[in-house]
Amino acid sequence: MSLLVVGLSHRSAPVSILERASLPADTQAKLLQDSLAAEPAAEATVLATCNRIELYADVDKFHAGVAELSTLLAQHSGVGLDELTPYLYVHYEDRAVHHLFSVACGLDSMVVGEGQVLGQIKDALALGQELHTAGRLLNDLFQQALRVGKRAHSETGIDRAGQSLVTFGLEQLAQDTAVETWARGKRALVIGAGSMSSLAAATLARAGVAEIVVANRTLARAERLAEILAEPGGTGVTARAAEMVAVGDELRRADVVVSCTGATGLVLTGDAVETAAEGRDEPLYLLDLAMPRDIDAAVHRIPGARLVDIESLADASADAPMAADVDQVRSIVSDEVAAFGAAQRAAHITPTVVALRTMAADVVASEVARLEGRLPGLDDKQRAEITQTVRRVVDKLLHAPTVRVKQLASEPGGAGYADALRTLFDLDPETVASVSRADLNDADVKNRGRV
Repeated sequence: MSLLVVGLSHRSAPVSILERASLPADTQAKLLQDSLAAEPAAEATVLATCNRIELYADVDKFHAGVAELSTLLAQHSGVGLDELTPYLYVHYEDRAVHHLFSVACGLDSMVVGEGQVLGQIKDALALGQELHTAGRLLNDLFQQALRVGKRAHSETGIDRAGQSLVTFGLEQLAQDTAVETWARGKRALVIGAGSMSSLAAATLARAGVAEIVVANRTLARAERLAEILAEPGGTGVTARAAEMVAVGDELRRADVVVSCTGATGLVLTGDAVETAAEGRDEPLYLLDLAMPRDIDAAVHRIPGARLVDIESLADASADAPMAADVDQVRSIVSDEVAAFGAAQRAAHITPTVVALRTMAADVVASEVARLEGRLPGLDDKQRAEITQTVRRVVDKLLHAPTVRVKQLASEPGGAGYADALRTLFDLDPETVASVSRADLNDADVKNRGRV
């Protein structure tokens, strides 16, 4: 395993850099395709959220891999390499596994313990599978990361510390008032109909807002979200859809606005917000969860408007208390990293063991054929008994060494045992490679479409 991750997040970079470096979906696909075209990377996938951009790859050369992946991130993000480099972090092999598992558990999130990152990891794996850039290593890694994240949430109380960005953002808007008290009776405008916007709309509905208007570039998606919110047995909130051209009018009617779109430019300008905020008895509350931002940062300076965005959320989360369960989650991560590493090291030697047993079977077949030539009078029963006896002898001779070498290979530093086995038995490298390719093709078929 030569796993490498190069990335930046809210922990390493200011929001202004993260905002500029954000990757739209089509850019993510191009980044992955270019990563595989680059010589050091055999497989790759990208984890891109509102507060992190990370490129995962299986590389054969560490320094060349770091240089190539860093250059590709700079090229596709549009931020110059010299400017981006100070904010990049690099994790390799077990440290890279530890990092992803920590991310999956919410330990590296802006709001510690939040569970939404699991959906984003699932999306990253699905993209790699769709583009066929995620091979056996990244399939195994991301599948395990999802299991580790779910384990952390089911076996610990990390959920008590883990709010979504939506909930945390609404708490910042409400300040010292309970969100349910603050939201009751308000009219809400939700801009966007993706997963984050849907979560925001559902959270606002549960908090007791009187009405939700969903605006989206694709009206059908806005209508579908509004139907879900208003359907019997649901939240019971009054909900309707609006086209994006009507956002200005809806803004003037709204009390609270949540925006999270994939737009590359501003959705709400300072002038539009200033006009909508004039003459109000209570501030116009705005929550911007988009990266890059949807709402002009100048809104922070507009009287009668209160804006919470990713940057202010990052500042607020730095002071949030850590839950006692965090230590337990860290222990889970450490155990899972060790188990994953052992499994990968053991899997690394399997093609060599298979090749050794294949060679032994060929030797048995050759010797039995030679014996038949020298003793043509053997009947079928005698021939079968001799063949079975030779096979048992070979199996018994190989059993202890192959079992032991798998055990040794699963330990740290055990990768060299595969090389030793190949050298001692003079195994054909192409035979070992063909077994590895067959395993990889089987894994690709098995994992394709699974997330």
